[in-house]
Amino acid sequence: MIPDSLIFALDVTLPISLIILLGMILKRWGLITDEFAYVGANLVFKVSLPCLLFVNIATTQLSQSFPVNLTLFALVFISIAFALCHAFAFLIPNRGSRGAFVQGACRGNIAIVGLALSVNAFGEQILPMASMYLAVMVLPLNVYSILTLYYHQEQSPSVLQVIKAVLTNPLAIAISLAIAFAFLPLQLPSLLIDTGNYIGGMTLPLALLCVGASIRWYEFRASKLLYLAIAGKIMILPVLATVLGYMLGLRGVELGVLYIMMGAPTAAAAYPMVRSIGGDHHLTAAIIAGSTVLSVFTSTLGLFILRLLLWV
Repeated sequence: MIPDSLIFALDVTLPISLIILLGMILKRWGLITDEFAYVGANLVFKVSLPCLLFVNIATTQLSQSFPVNLTLFALVFISIAFALCHAFAFLIPNRGSRGAFVQGACRGNIAIVGLALSVNAFGEQILPMASMYLAVMVLPLNVYSILTLYYHQEQSPSVLQVIKAVLTNPLAIAISLAIAFAFLPLQLPSLLIDTGNYIGGMTLPLALLCVGASIRWYEFRASKLLYLAIAGKIMILPVLATVLGYMLGLRGVELGVLYIMMGAPTAAAAYPMVRSIGGDHHLTAAIIAGSTVLSVFTSTLGLFILRLLLWV
């Protein structure tokens, strides 16, 4: 049982880890530049990932396959997590670090690393469920992050700024259009589906290469706040969510997706948001780098334990 569980965990996390490592190596060899990583990440965020989500959601029978229990639990849990971290942030002396800490500890890279691990763990057939999870979580995570950063910068969050940030988010646009199509009695042309699949197919490998190329070792520093945020993101939140989810009846694939998504490292999009709104962007960069590297080990260990317990 233990060897089988370990093999399952390694089969899920090693391919993802190796692509991230390859991104780091190619960057060191000069085959990937900072500009490539920046442009590639933008391409994923604005084009290929929206295409991937649109096709998977628009071609899904939402009324039959929407994971209500999973998404409802995840939404409530992450809302409470943001609120608790927001309250804890008042204990941080440096006001500029408060918003960076909250966002770093709660906003996971679910659209790239979480999605990649979910597909690797449970196969392509998990894409509709994972896409539904993203559809529910993307908007609240963005709104919570914006409000948190503005609040701790002593600026009143403008309603127009929040609305603009949400409505112009490419993922939000793709998800909204896809949900509308999914509920309409229309069938997308095969040409559009095939084109979307081709474009979406480059999402995960390109995104993971860019994640690896964006890691900066010098951003790791001896900071209690840094490692507390990392521990919260890739250890405390996923463990609490998984245990509570199990107690409330989530099992198998749904519980596995919940653990993977909650344990995803801090989203790379957190960095430009902190830079534009204000806050400790150095702390944010370090949280992203640290959580990305260390999540390889925590994800492997967590999946191993879940498989050993026969929870997934």
